[in-house]
Amino acid sequence: MSLLALAACGHGGDRAVPGAVPGERGGTFEKAALADGSRLVITTQGGVRVVGTDDGSVSVDGTTLARWDGDGSTHTLDLPCDEGDDRARDNCGGMPLVRVPSGVTLTVRARDAGIDVSDVRGELSLSTVNGDVTVQDSGAKGARQHLVTRNGSVRATGLAAREVGAETVNGDVDLLCTTSPDALDGVTRNGSVRVTLPAGAPPYATDASTVNGRSTVDVPAADPADHPRRLTLRSVNGDIEVHRG
Repeated sequence: MSLLALAACGHGGDRAVPGAVPGERGGTFEKAALADGSRLVITTQGGVRVVGTDDGSVSVDGTTLARWDGDGSTHTLDLPCDEGDDRARDNCGGMPLVRVPSGVTLTVRARDAGIDVSDVRGELSLSTVNGDVTVQDSGAKGARQHLVTRNGSVRATGLAAREVGAETVNGDVDLLCTTSPDALDGVTRNGSVRVTLPAGAPPYATDASTVNGRSTVDVPAADPADHPRRLTLRSVNGDIEVHRG
């Protein structure tokens, strides 16, 4: 499905952007069609909640200031922080809601708040600095999921993936996987790492280490000669736990 060939009314001198439907209060963007498999990049100086739907479009509430750009298979939705605009209030450290097609490849770059993603069945690349990264019922069996924060925890339930990279500095990494990834890296400095694999998960080559904490590995050990699936789990101040559900 191609983008809607609609031009938005400009706001504050913004240029018209193909695919953007004007917001109800004169905003640059409210809704645009986007095909499953397309890449969507969301940028914000705050946080964001992203929910996957079967609607086949990207949308924000009409009271949220947003800007839309891109063509081909990659598109960008920017949620600017403008202290002088009431519509941008939630963008400045808040968690505005964005609805997206459930099958998109999603990248989110946030800053001073969390990222909350649910029901997005594509590849995820989520990063923030000061906030949690939370994922629910998302991902795909053949996709790589990259979940990163600095001051906050990474928590995922119902996560499907071929590869997982989850990292923080100050916080926990807590992953509940619905598939058995080929490779999973979970890293923190000040916090614990907990991984739950499916009940029927195969053997893994597991490299788990912590300095000040306990390490508990309750999955079958694989023979390195078999080129097995791999778990790499690291902490300095915290426990490490991995088991099958």
